[in-house]
Amino acid sequence: YALTKAFVVAFFLTFFSVLDVPVFWPILLCYWIFLFVLTMKRQILHMIKYKYVPFNIGKPRYGKKSSENSSRIPRD
Repeated sequence: YALTKAFVVAFFLTFFSVLDVPVFWPILLCYWIFLFVLTMKRQILHMIKYKYVPFNIGKPRYGKKSSENSSRIPRD
């Protein structure tokens, strides 16, 4: 409901020329980064606390040890 309400209000506000303010893109980019960090702060701190690495670099690999076993198909 809140998303629909915000969309409708924002849509109708676009029709007023008083609110048509030019935006300098570097300021908009800084504002977006600030909002992202502000909203993701808790999640980022949680990932740091539990040493979560979102990339595959440095992660241990479990499972198949050699490519020789992966090509073999078990038969009944």
